[in-house]
Amino acid sequence: MAGRLNTASPEMLFVVSALSLYMGAAVAVSLFDRLDPATVAWLRVGTAALVVMVWRRPWRATWTLSNLGWAIAFGVTLAGMNLSFYLAVDSLHLGTAVAIEFLGPIAVAVVFTRSRRNAVALAIAIGGVALLSEVSADGDTRGVAFAFLAATLWAGYILLGARVARGASLDGLGVGMAAGALAIMPFGLPGAEAVVDTPWLLGAALAVGLLSNVVPYGLDQIVLRRLPPDRFALLLAMLPATATVIGLAVLGQVPSATELIGIALVIIAIAARDRTVPVAPAPATRH
Repeated sequence: MAGRLNTASPEMLFVVSALSLYMGAAVAVSLFDRLDPATVAWLRVGTAALVVMVWRRPWRATWTLSNLGWAIAFGVTLAGMNLSFYLAVDSLHLGTAVAIEFLGPIAVAVVFTRSRRNAVALAIAIGGVALLSEVSADGDTRGVAFAFLAATLWAGYILLGARVARGASLDGLGVGMAAGALAIMPFGLPGAEAVVDTPWLLGAALAVGLLSNVVPYGLDQIVLRRLPPDRFALLLAMLPATATVIGLAVLGQVPSATELIGIALVIIAIAARDRTVPVAPAPATRH
């Protein structure tokens, strides 16, 4: 199984990752009537950390202080990204929230490969996000703010994930998510008593953790060992479209014409940017 994953094309892995990621998000949104979004985010990270820790048993590995520090920073960033994203999709359409937070990966791609073509692509993306922000702000400025925070943390996730992938890898993912679960516990724990009284909610939270964290982030670690951060960010271009389709099919979220235009502009911007792999950046960024 591991051999097949390591030889599979990045594009195929991303299809699986994207479908799993946003199916998990759709399940999470369906829980918001019973649980606070922050509680769902905490349970997502915590259950995923438990699964990966049991699977990988990272305590058996040899750890350096450097690898441990990078894993913790990565996990706290990941958990904060999850929390911000759920607070955003609590009031925004799934596809809209994803497109707005996509400014993070676009910024990573543009910073690593500077060119006129990338400048144009960034301008198109900003135009698309501006449309989405204007539409969404009419309903909930708080949701838009959390989507922008998720964008910032997503950029950090890509850069820190590249470092962890070349060091502790999947062991680092488990340790990192455990640290992230502890970091966001103050936000998620107060609403968790409902899980004790309703066991099926815990099962649903476990499904969210598996679909949205274990599968996609595990695949990310495999892909990040083979690709530089800028190309990884480029492959994420399929996510806004995937999120929109799943939001429509599973959650019944019908995007407006303006939202579709904004999402399309983000996707066009990513597809249009310079795909040349740049000279490797400084080791502190990549390793």
